[in-house]
Amino acid sequence: MLNAIGDERARDLLAAVATNPRPAKELADACDMSLPTVYRQLGLLEGYDLVTERTKVADDGNYSVYDCNFDSTVIKLDDEGGYDVRVYRSENVPDRFAQLWDELAGEEEQ
Repeated sequence: MLNAIGDERARDLLAAVATNPRPAKELADACDMSLPTVYRQLGLLEGYDLVTERTKVADDGNYSVYDCNFDSTVIKLDDEGGYDVRVYRSENVPDRFAQLWDELAGEEEQ
């Protein structure tokens, strides 16, 4: 994860989606990057669950937007010279409710 957030391009993308979900083309323009570079960096950030891709439905067709998936990150050195990286997220109440509902439904089937 440190390699991902250590890259200036990745940090620029995270800053660009921190307050507003955006499509890749808009991110490329805002961050002055090529579209392939944006997709490569977004894929890396998605792999660490720092960015989420969602489909946005529009009258002229559906498209993907990318959103920041965390509130803060803390990086500390541990006692052995390694790193302890913690990612903090706000709980999404509708998602948590859906998860609880699915768990309850699974218990009823048993």
